[in-house]
Amino acid sequence: MRICWNSPNKIGLARDDYLTVQQIYRGWALLGFVVAGALLSTLILTVMVRKRRREFILALVGFACILATQVVFWTFTFPTNQATSNWTVLPGDWMALRAQWEYSHAASAVLNLIALIALIGSVLTRVQALTTQPCRASRRNSVRPVPPG
Repeated sequence: MRICWNSPNKIGLARDDYLTVQQIYRGWALLGFVVAGALLSTLILTVMVRKRRREFILALVGFACILATQVVFWTFTFPTNQATSNWTVLPGDWMALRAQWEYSHAASAVLNLIALIALIGSVLTRVQALTTQPCRASRRNSVRPVPPG
């Protein structure tokens, strides 16, 4: 979500200033395994809860949103990074590339937020189901009142 707050400040920067600011993202590509882990773990959760409708739908929404962030990245962000050599050079159309890069990150942030909310909802649905169902073992072991008389 950080990118959503920074974009209005960055979008108006001059050419050299924008190039300088973009250097703070150097090395982020090394964290791609985190996205792979998020996709895999969310897929596993979705498969595990497939027989519990509400949990499944929420987990599926989370998985779809994380998957959609990858579509956004490979369709918009990555080509921009390539065209600018990871923001070390600025071609003539750099302003359009800047807008594409900033908006693709904003879209991914929104998708990640929706995924987070959906996955929390899926887990809380399960927790609620577990806490509202009476425990069979406690009923079996409970002391039964002796009827009078």
